Amino acid sequence: MAKIEMTDAFAAGPCGRRGSLHAYRVRALSRSALVLWIGGEGDEPDQVLALPEVDHWSVPVFMTVRQARVYVSRRGRRLATSETNTLELTPVQRWLEDPVRRRVPSGAVLEAWNFFEDLARGLGEVNGLPQQSAVHNSAYEKLFGGQSAAWTPEERRAVRDLITAGVELWNSCPVTVKPRSGIDRGGGVPRRL
Repeated sequence: MAKIEMTDAFAAGPCGRRGSLHAYRVRALSRSALVLWIGGEGDEPDQVLALPEVDHWSVPVFMTVRQARVYVSRRGRRLATSETNTLELTPVQRWLEDPVRRRVPSGAVLEAWNFFEDLARGLGEVNGLPQQSAVHNSAYEKLFGGQSAAWTPEERRAVRDLITAGVELWNSCPVTVKPRSGIDRGGGVPRRL
């Protein structure tokens, strides 16, 4: 499949956003990788970096921070920090397997929720997640305040649906493993992890 040539790989994603770059490791049951996360400038929301393919967007993924750093530096940019944050999706996925008997891993669910929104924006797949309503907003506020035990049944269901859709989006989104560092992007290995 032919690639679309880009002059600025970091003004990427369907919204063409440019901002500070961060390496972000995602560890999950079925797919784990390091992605590049773009911090929104001003009021712009954050997003996961995605690059155009012929008919879709693909997330460049790396196995090591060094690979990501080289990729970014060869495009004339730098990572904003040398540190890498990690999203632990495994406890979230375990909770989804049995949400009635397992306690909500509040911190991990909050991070996952934010990541899935950023991933959907980067891929131009905002419809890949359930449309958020006042119920989601209320559930998010309680989650942010460490009060997930106070969720109503409707809030609990809304969170489960959103997080389930987010896990599916992460597991199914197109990725390019260790893309080439050259501007032409003519390499890398498009595949599913």
